[in-house]
Amino acid sequence: MTIKAPSLARSERLPIDDSIFFRLVRVVNLTARPFSESIGKAHRLSLNEWRVLLVLANHAGIAASDVAALTGLDKMSVSRALSGLVQRNRVVRRVDPNDRRRLLLRLSAAGERLYVRIGTPAKERERSLFRGIGADEQAQLGRTLDRLVANLLTVDADR
Repeated sequence: MTIKAPSLARSERLPIDDSIFFRLVRVVNLTARPFSESIGKAHRLSLNEWRVLLVLANHAGIAASDVAALTGLDKMSVSRALSGLVQRNRVVRRVDPNDRRRLLLRLSAAGERLYVRIGTPAKERERSLFRGIGADEQAQLGRTLDRLVANLLTVDADR
């Protein structure tokens, strides 16, 4: 017996060809592709581990919940990434002296060295992404992305 999937009318389909949302997903995927294909494999580092590493390089001494908020990753993804980074001695956890239930995170010396080594290709990739886009356009895009993030955080908080 064959079950036929329901057919959606054209107006009910997600319009990927002119969808800004789909374009954002595509930009993220294309930006991450070189990482996944070479850098991650060479350094035994997942994409989420790289994202966490990047955040901790810029915000040492924060908690995992802060990492989740800054990356937009769910708490389980951050937890898995941190486990891998701690296991490979790239991140150090310390008890928060003001709240002994919280762990504060920072890069270890090995994590710092790894960040320096793979940060350069990341910066080059970012420069490639914004080639031909002026400072004003980049600033406007930044403001727009901030508004999109705020909208999503508001929607999620209302749930």
